[in-house]
Amino acid sequence: MMVIMKPGHTREQFEDVMNRIKEEGLEGHPIVGVERTVIGVVGLDRLHPELADDLEVMPGVDTTVQISSPYKLSSREFKRDDTVVAVGPARIGEGTVTVIAGPCAVESEEQLMATARAVKQHGASLLRGGAFKPRTSPYGFRGLEEDGLKLLQQASRETGLPVVTEVMSENTVDLVARYADVLQIGTRNAQNFFLLEEAARTGKPVLLKRGMSSSVQDWLLAAEYILNKGNRDVILCERGIRTFETATRNTMDINAIPLVKELSHLPIIADPSHGTGKMKLVEPVCLGMVAAGADGLILEVHPTPEKALCDGAQSLTFDAFASVMASTAKVAHAIGKRMEREAAVTA
Repeated sequence: MMVIMKPGHTREQFEDVMNRIKEEGLEGHPIVGVERTVIGVVGLDRLHPELADDLEVMPGVDTTVQISSPYKLSSREFKRDDTVVAVGPARIGEGTVTVIAGPCAVESEEQLMATARAVKQHGASLLRGGAFKPRTSPYGFRGLEEDGLKLLQQASRETGLPVVTEVMSENTVDLVARYADVLQIGTRNAQNFFLLEEAARTGKPVLLKRGMSSSVQDWLLAAEYILNKGNRDVILCERGIRTFETATRNTMDINAIPLVKELSHLPIIADPSHGTGKMKLVEPVCLGMVAAGADGLILEVHPTPEKALCDGAQSLTFDAFASVMASTAKVAHAIGKRMEREAAVTA
């Protein structure tokens, strides 16, 4: 349910409504807009039928509206305007294409610093890199852990690029949050609800990848766990889903981009690296995702992909990344957008 306040309501009237909601054991989530203030009320399975009527007669309240979708706070019904997530100077979801780029895994200082400098030179706005790596096999390279986080922080200080890195467990959330600007929740943890809530409590923006077998509704309900803890800075990431097809690593769901734009106010980016698993497919899929309306891309880049300890087959060389950025800028311009770091891309 949404409680819509009257224009010119007082602070005291607003607090009275919030207290009335709390008395029912429910949670109120206010959105203060230019034209109106809306309070989202969640926990409606405990709602008594008269509460909407009770709220509507309170001073300062205009009306109440039921939200029909199962995901309340992430829906367009709750918030009509697009959410823009600020990360350092970047603003994800503000009509631009924001690119997050870097290696799949942090392997060494030399590898990371070279990659960070290259992706910044060619127009990336944020640096990605895995310090903790979820691997299908326990024998694969699983990351440098805190040493990797320290290297990411070092690269961020030199280049000025904010850091995006994955958090895999509840007991490492605080550690990762000390070094990272954005906490990434990977596909394997997309419905680890305790981890989602713990990441939300840090107050850091959360990049939520779609689960490998998640429906769009599953995905938006996962985002709801973060939003319901008071963290409004959620970035969705389409990274392909698991289907019967074996020719590519995953099946990239281009439908999800415009569909999520219709259903939700949250920004959505795309991950063609994991979506395809093949370096040669990354560029054309980038173009399709941007044309479909993606707010950004997250790409894997490595100085020598053939020597990468993780996901080398889908990693772009520095020259290939430059090509992707140039062609993506052309598509962005064609649909009335620009690259978030326009000057660097067109230099």
